[in-house]
Amino acid sequence: MTADEPTYKPRLGDTVEDTQQSKVGKVMGFVGPYVQLRPIGGGIEWDARPDRLRLLTLAEALSAGVAVANARSRGGCS
Repeated sequence: MTADEPTYKPRLGDTVEDTQQSKVGKVMGFVGPYVQLRPIGGGIEWDARPDRLRLLTLAEALSAGVAVANARSRGGCS
């Protein structure tokens, strides 16, 4: 991110990538300096630093949801 680009401010319900952990999740809440994320297919929340989050495009968010649905249909966990 350059100085000219606006800083992303997470909002409840946003689908984001935690670039530090290479994981995708939904913003579920805020605790202290951290954003709480939950995996797209459900599961245990994790804390992430807001400056390490990237808002997914609509196409990326839909793709992540389809990947979870496909994994479930094959008997995968998430």
